[in-house]
Amino acid sequence: MSSSRVDYIAPWWIYWLHNFPHVNLRLQPVDNSFEPEDGDYQQSLLFLGCVAATALGVNLLCLAVYLSCLCCRRKDDDDGVEADGKKNTSRCVTWAAVSAGLVTCVAVGVGFYGNSETNDGVYQLTYSLYNANNTLSGVDSLVSTTMGNMKSGLHQHLARLDEIFATRGDYVQTLQFMQKMANNVIEQLVGLPDWAQADMDLASVAKMAADMEYYRWLAYLLLLILDLIICLLACLGLAKRSRWLLTTMMLCGVLTLILSWASLGAQMAAAVGTSDFCVAPDKFILSQIKGVVGTDIVHYYVYCNQTLSNPYQQPLTLFQRSLTTMQIQIQSLLLFAVPLFPTAERDLVGIQHVLNSSEASLHQLTALLDCRGLNKDYLDAMVGVCYDGVEGVLYLCLFSILAACAFTIMLCAIPKAWRQIANRSQDYDDMDEEDPFNPRRNRMGSQNQNHSTLPSFCSYSSSMGSHDSLQPPVVPLSGAPVGDYMNQTALFGGNPRFENVPLIGRGSPPPSYSPSMRATYLSMTEEQRRHFGNDFQA
Repeated sequence: MSSSRVDYIAPWWIYWLHNFPHVNLRLQPVDNSFEPEDGDYQQSLLFLGCVAATALGVNLLCLAVYLSCLCCRRKDDDDGVEADGKKNTSRCVTWAAVSAGLVTCVAVGVGFYGNSETNDGVYQLTYSLYNANNTLSGVDSLVSTTMGNMKSGLHQHLARLDEIFATRGDYVQTLQFMQKMANNVIEQLVGLPDWAQADMDLASVAKMAADMEYYRWLAYLLLLILDLIICLLACLGLAKRSRWLLTTMMLCGVLTLILSWASLGAQMAAAVGTSDFCVAPDKFILSQIKGVVGTDIVHYYVYCNQTLSNPYQQPLTLFQRSLTTMQIQIQSLLLFAVPLFPTAERDLVGIQHVLNSSEASLHQLTALLDCRGLNKDYLDAMVGVCYDGVEGVLYLCLFSILAACAFTIMLCAIPKAWRQIANRSQDYDDMDEEDPFNPRRNRMGSQNQNHSTLPSFCSYSSSMGSHDSLQPPVVPLSGAPVGDYMNQTALFGGNPRFENVPLIGRGSPPPSYSPSMRATYLSMTEEQRRHFGNDFQA
């Protein structure tokens, strides 16, 4: 068949995947011809899954080494270096989170497109299989119906007419000739291939493919949504500085990383195996229907070239000629025998109806057996599988790689963020509760300022008679008036942390005054302000 023109041409990515090295588990090269029942060929596809599993192991090992180094690293005691380190760590975590989020979004977009393309390709395959199955079942139905009419209906009419025309030898010979033509039609129909006996039920194959594709599509849809949710929750944990949320997302990230590499192995095996089939699909089809349908018939439908003759042309032509001859004989009997034998008209008209229905079946059978219908279904199936289907699987492979990279970056960033949050919480715990710059002190002071400062001031004003009644300290702290110093000490609860003696009397408040002290000053009466002067004015 060197002169035949192949209508189906595989795309370039099919040949690229077909040229992948095929190696069995014993690391021996295997022929890349599509032979799904061969053990070595199955091992060559399984080897691709093993490569993905090895990549997963290396990825997890690198993450384990990274986390071990991160845990064993000691904090620098130098304050300046420590501040710079925290600043750099914060920037690194931020950029890592942004990078992981962007890569995850790109991966999810690629995954949705690849999942849709793969689903479209499998849908086109199942649709073509159903159409081809309807064509073949239509051929079988027409052949069985026509043979039944010829064997039962026509035979009964001819038997009754043989009794009616028993006295006319010429009419009996005409009936015998018609019986011979009917047997000839039956013989031609029996010579047609019995597609129902082919060892492949296209309807069951299409249903199985549709069911598997539905579960595959649903699984990848859930995986895409899971990746997106984990990424969003991880970013939320970084923003809220939630350690338990980051820990949960880290465990989910490890699980998703394993799923990404596992899906990559399955996709690569499916893509390479499908590409091996798409390079030479006619060889696999010939091997499946060998002994059931002739090679010339397979070539006729696969290539549908004008240079190829229709293998059904001869039986269909003999079928047509036999029906035409029988129609002529029936017209003659209706014209000459009915006036002599009126009872024969009913059977002659019945034979004419059988011949008319057989001729209609012949036209339908000729149309169904033409190569253009089945060849179109074949090309649609190949385009669906080898173009849209394999292309979608390649996009899913890209999605798995991007998802693995994104979650690797995320798993590297989360421990740093978790440690940074832990260090910050520890810094807050180490701060003195009496420190006025401690956020906890400010919150507590704002709640208790009316209960702590004002009572001190009232107690002082009620018990103080004059400045001379106060006992001065043994050793003055500065040149400031002792009375002012003691008055201010008593005013603010006797806490010397809020005092700066050298600044007393200058009309400027000390820089260590807390917000509660300023609130106390603003709550003084005019008489108390005249008493203390301008020492606490801001």
